[in-house]
Order: sequence, then structure tokens, then C-alpha cells
Amino acid sequence: MTSATQPARAPLFTRQALIRLIIPLVIEQFLLMTVGMADTVMVTSSGEAAVSGVSLVDNINTLLIQIFAALSTGGTVIVSQYLGNQDLSSARKAAKQLLYTVAAVSTALMVLALVFRQHILSLVFGSIEQDVMHSALDYFLSTAVAYPFMAVYNAGSALFRAMGNSKVSMFNSLIVNIVNITVNAILIYGFGMGALGAGIGTLVSRIVAAVVILILLQRRQNILRIPGLFKPELHAGMVKRILTLGIPNGLENGLFQAGKLIVLSLITSFGTNAVAANAIANSISGVINVPGQAIGLAMITVVGQCMGAGETDQAVSYTKKLMIVTYVTLGVMCLVLIPIADPLVGLFNLEPQSAEMAAEVLRWWSIFTMLFWPLAFTLPNSLRAAGDVVFTMTVSLLSMFIFRIGFSYLLGADWGLGMHLLGVWIAMFIDWIARDIAFVIRFWRGKWKQIKVI
Repeated sequence: MTSATQPARAPLFTRQALIRLIIPLVIEQFLLMTVGMADTVMVTSSGEAAVSGVSLVDNINTLLIQIFAALSTGGTVIVSQYLGNQDLSSARKAAKQLLYTVAAVSTALMVLALVFRQHILSLVFGSIEQDVMHSALDYFLSTAVAYPFMAVYNAGSALFRAMGNSKVSMFNSLIVNIVNITVNAILIYGFGMGALGAGIGTLVSRIVAAVVILILLQRRQNILRIPGLFKPELHAGMVKRILTLGIPNGLENGLFQAGKLIVLSLITSFGTNAVAANAIANSISGVINVPGQAIGLAMITVVGQCMGAGETDQAVSYTKKLMIVTYVTLGVMCLVLIPIADPLVGLFNLEPQSAEMAAEVLRWWSIFTMLFWPLAFTLPNSLRAAGDVVFTMTVSLLSMFIFRIGFSYLLGADWGLGMHLLGVWIAMFIDWIARDIAFVIRFWRGKWKQIKVI
């Protein structure tokens, strides 16, 4: 039926509703980034070996957390579309199956990580200095136990976002930070436990986060409140729908992080200074990227509900608006970062050579982020929310392995141009540009509007 015979539907999200969704998400993502950053900053008192060990394991942890987040995203798309379609019963059923699915997957990954943690570190990073390996093993042990709690927390937060309520997870993230920093301070500064103390702080904070999010999810006023949450129940069809979206997202995120680990193994060959510089630069750039990541999460909810309601025009309109906000926000933050990169890196007590490398790559990163990052990482969330996950997965993996990994060795390795750490980061920028081209064309052509998820 055309718009001439059917009146246009009122906007699904008012400006105030978008602000209420996005602002807490930005704060939440800042707080979550602070958890890992606090570990890195606080463990610097134990030396560069401890910093490097924590950094190496954080890359593996990020890989697994991205898998949990991808499964949660698959569930969020399903739940959001059911909510947009006003099918509350199916939305609740999908929510429960999502929580059970991520709990099962994360527990299996925890067991594998605990049993094979030394083999994993050796396989991924090759030969590591002995003191760095010792710190990495300590940190890996304690953080691996936290995987199921991280996964449940991610899923619970995703469900609140699907409801358009991001304040709950924001306040929960504040609790996570307070617990993490408190436990870190006691164990690192009080008992001199170094990387192990940082890992235990992460574990305790994630347990608290998972428990709190489940309690809040069961409040009666929540439209996704799940009766009988702890009563085992399997709906194979619903799980299949979640996995149909979650597995491609998981493969994309998991293999993307695996590709980053391959690149990191190259960086380790440049020496401890390069590893430390890369860790600090990643921590700072990760914080700057938070608004883009938060808006990307909001886009899953907004576009998902629009697609569930059959409002594809609104999906396009909201995507464009959110992209503009992303560009403006990241542009301002990157312009601020460029002149303060050196003093900011100086806060981490690095050796002069490490600090110089970190500041250099951050200045380059700021320029390319302003121009290319939003199209490469925020825009594709609109496609994912519509169920176009196979395309986004294919583009991301091809670009990662062809451009980022290939050019990292070509530009960074001694047998190539020998640019070392800067060469690896330039390869990352080339990867972004390739993604931009593919995702803009896909969005513009509109094939994603025809995909049916529910």
C-alpha cells in the first residue's frame, strides 16, 4: 500500500527518546573501557612486563568478549524486531533463549581457556619474554573464570537496550568500575600481586555485574521480564533464529579479533617497547572511539525496531541522523587528542621510546578516525539490525585478512618496508577505507531492506 492511501506512521523514536538511549550508552561504554584501562594503568606500578602481559591477554579476552557481544547482538536484533512488531510474548521467549545460549557458549570457552591457556599464549604470540609470559598466565587464569559472567552481563545489557533503556546498564557499569578499581588497589598496591591482582579485580567486578543485571531484569515494570528465568526451557526454533544472526556476527568478530592477534604477534617481534606502546595507544584510542561504538549499539535497537514495524524509510532516516552525530562527536574528540597526545601518553610512565611510538601512532589514528572510522564500524550496525549479517561478515573478514594483515607485514616487517608499529597502524587505516567503500555501496543500494528476520 502506498503512502497516498496509507498515512505515514509517527516516528518510532523521538529526539528525546534517542537522547535517552544514546547518552547513557556513551557513559556506559566509557565506564566499561575504564575497566580494562584501569587494569593497564594500575599494573604499571609492577613494571612493563606486567603491562605487556596484561595487554597480550586483553587481546585474547577481547576476542572472546566480542563473540559474546555478537551473540547478544543477534538476540537483540530478534528481540528489537519483535518489539517493533508488538509481539511481546515472542520477544520474552527470545530474551530467555539468548541468556541461556550465551551462558552455555561462554562456559565452554572458559573451560577451554583454563585448560589450554599456556598453549594459547604460545600459539598466538610465539616466543615471549619469560617475565611477560608469567604475568600473562596469571592474568589469563583469573579473567578466564569471568567469561560466563561477562557473557550474561552483555546479554542482559543488550536486552535493556532493546527496550530503549540504557540507564540500567550505565549504572551497572559504574558499579563494575568501583568494584574493579577497589579490588585492584587492594591487591596490586596493598599485596603486590601485579597482573594476578588486576585479573582478580576484573573477575570480582564481572560477577557483581552479572548478578545485578539479572536482578534488575526481573523487575516487574520491565516489558522483557522473564517468568521462570532459572527454569530450564529450550525453544529450538528461537535459538536457531538467534544463532542465524549471532553465528555470522560471532565469526566476524571472532575472526576479526583473531586477525588482530596475528598482527599483534608481528608487533611482539618488534620488542617490548613496541608492545607497550601499542597497548597504551589502543587503550587511549579505544576511549576516543566510545561514542561511535555507543551510537552503533543504539542503531541496533533503533533500526531493529523500525524493521520489525516495517518502517524501512524510518530505518534509513535514523541511520543517516545517527551517522552525522557519530562524525561530529568523533571529529571533536580527535581534534582535541592530536595536540595532547604526548602529555596524555606520558601519564602511563612508559620508557621514552615507547611513549614516542605511542604518541606518533595516536596522531595518525586521529586523522584517519575522523574521516573513515564511522562508515567502517557504525554504519554496518544498521545492516546487521536488518539481518544483513552475512554480507557484513564477508566484507569484514576479507578486508581484515587481505588489507590489515597483508599490509601490516608489507609495511611493518623488516623484510618489507620496516616501518614497524606505524606500518601496522597504517595497514589498519587501509582496512577501514576498504570497508567504507563496501558498506556505503550496500547501504545505498538498499538490498538489506528486503531481508526478513521474524
